[in-house]
Amino acid sequence: MAKPRESESKGHRDPRQKAVRPTWEGHLRLSLVTCPVALYTATESTAEVHFHMINPKTHNRIRMQTVDAGTGKPVERSELVRGFEIAKNKYVLFDKDELDAVKLESTRTIDIAEFVDAAAIDRIYWDQPYYLAPSGRTGIEAYAVIRAAMQEQSRVALGRLVLHQRERMCALEPREHGMLLTTLRTHDEIRSSAEIFGHTVPRPDPRMLEIAEKIIEQQEAAFDPSQFKDRYEDALRELIERKAKGEDIVTGEEPEPEEKVVDLMEALQRSLKGSAGPSRDKADRFLEAHARRKPAAKKRARRAA
Repeated sequence: MAKPRESESKGHRDPRQKAVRPTWEGHLRLSLVTCPVALYTATESTAEVHFHMINPKTHNRIRMQTVDAGTGKPVERSELVRGFEIAKNKYVLFDKDELDAVKLESTRTIDIAEFVDAAAIDRIYWDQPYYLAPSGRTGIEAYAVIRAAMQEQSRVALGRLVLHQRERMCALEPREHGMLLTTLRTHDEIRSSAEIFGHTVPRPDPRMLEIAEKIIEQQEAAFDPSQFKDRYEDALRELIERKAKGEDIVTGEEPEPEEKVVDLMEALQRSLKGSAGPSRDKADRFLEAHARRKPAAKKRARRAA
């Protein structure tokens, strides 16, 4: 389990963070026991770099328009309705009231149907994680009882809820002082592995297998998610910062690809000895190419002098 950041462990909030708002609010129900709950996203993408499309001649942002494909004229979004295509260019139209009439009970209630062992759920079915917290003081005791009972029994609850206009299966499990709700993919969403693994994988050479197992033993480590960073994202932020300061950006030449070792046994033996070079993924090449900017800038400065 990942340790909370120091600011979180002391109850401090970054002043730049926005107030957390629930994604969904309703009730959690176990048989005749009900309590109000709220759903919050457990992950965030605020750290990701997002670009806007800009007209380079005016430096203005580009605004997308909704255009009628037949007439070519713009249409206000408020005038649009939903349609389902039943034949080519033939649609059945629905307004909001008609779609609201199909509301299911799970639109505002997470009804626990059964309890299972977490290990029984194949990892391929796990989808999006959310925090499920009590909403207000009413029913908080019921929330605590349901959570504690699951923790004592080491079970995961399965239920349904409507999220983003779609009914989803979900799994609930105790986490720290609350619950974690994870949406589950349906069986129909999972592509058959036979489409991908159609060919039989050959039986490995026992000598190669032994070396590969030793490499795994050498690189064994405890899982620490804090060590995983998006290096390409970091490189983009550094580039943005330099551009914002008005620095000239010089793109270095693309590094030559490393010579590939054709002999698998040789590659395994070199890996075991630690002689194999570091991987050269996109982030590495990006960083290396832009690291050459400083020497190039110094040369231009000396020439100008």
